[in-house]
Amino acid sequence: MSMAKLGGIGTAGLAVTVAGVLANGLAYIVPVIGARRLTAADLSVLATLLAMTAIVGVASTGLQIAVAVHRARTGPSPSGRAALLTVVAAAGALLLVLPVAVVVLRLPAPATLLAAVSTIGVVAAGRWLGEMQGDERFLQLAAGLAVVAAGRYGGVVLGLAAGAGLTVSLLIGAATAILALPALYLLARRRGTPVRGEPLALRAVFTAGAATLATLVVSYADLLLSRRFLPPDASGAYAVGTVLTKGALWAPQVVTVLALPRLAQGDRRTLRLGLLLVGACGAFLVTAAALAGGLAFRLAGGPDYEGLGRYAPIFAATGACYGLVFMLINAQVAAGARWPSAPLWAVTVLLVAAVWLVVPHRVVDIAWSAFGASLAALLATSVLVAVRLRTSVTERQSKDATLSVE
Repeated sequence: MSMAKLGGIGTAGLAVTVAGVLANGLAYIVPVIGARRLTAADLSVLATLLAMTAIVGVASTGLQIAVAVHRARTGPSPSGRAALLTVVAAAGALLLVLPVAVVVLRLPAPATLLAAVSTIGVVAAGRWLGEMQGDERFLQLAAGLAVVAAGRYGGVVLGLAAGAGLTVSLLIGAATAILALPALYLLARRRGTPVRGEPLALRAVFTAGAATLATLVVSYADLLLSRRFLPPDASGAYAVGTVLTKGALWAPQVVTVLALPRLAQGDRRTLRLGLLLVGACGAFLVTAAALAGGLAFRLAGGPDYEGLGRYAPIFAATGACYGLVFMLINAQVAAGARWPSAPLWAVTVLLVAAVWLVVPHRVVDIAWSAFGASLAALLATSVLVAVRLRTSVTERQSKDATLSVE
């Protein structure tokens, strides 16, 4: 690989990383400013709406991955119908769930409706993000990610910072989320490029979305279990530990973003290199947690949690394993696997059953259980990928033998 190409990949990786940091930073700032500008009741509403819409927003990631994989395989091809159906499905899910949530969780209807509008804008954005990712236009993708983040969170941040209150802030956020779509369309547009090939199938979007949702569920299951089974102080400490888990999980995800188009083309070298880079990042973070666990907990939760530093490597190792799992799951999606998320759902069920019935309800025991679940998920997905690769080699050899005979 030439130095110019390496430099281009490095620049693209840096740009996507910066965009990811911006998105995560804005998502973090929303509750931080809300805690200072809203009443406790409104802050609780905001946190609940953010959590609910984040789940529905998985449809955006699924759409982006599906479009990127399809486009990397076939070139520019029709994806508008699948994108529209995905948006309609997400809107339908919100129409079914949110009225119930308004009643059961005592949420204000106007704020809930505005949060739903913002989420629909985010889901729609997945199409154009996927087109840029599939074309390997990573600098435009980075700009697109920044635009979506600014639209999704920027308006809410501005409203809260100005003291506009919860409903008005969500109204501004809904407006910026929708207004971001034309800018995203212009970024993704390629003039003079003919659209050809088979249209994107909705099933591919469902598969990618289910895989992303499974990754989130299995990696958050221990946090929810700690909330259920630990005393308030201990569950708060566990929540601080999961900050390290999420950091180790998401820190190397730029590698997966850059690798996905090549994985869709069956590039095994990219898979090996991607796993090596994600694994190296995870190893570095686990080592750092082992050497400076107290500092890690202090940065994540404050000085009151510094004494829990001895548990930092467990949380970091759990996130590092899930980082590798996420890479392998994306490789499965890129290869067209039908149920790549099945092992993750199975591991989630086993983790819940173990903590519910067997594991002592202490921070360290639940943390070790979560680490065991991450290892099980990594083993299962590794086996599936290995079997797929071996099968593809056998099929290729059989085809070559047939051609040589002919």
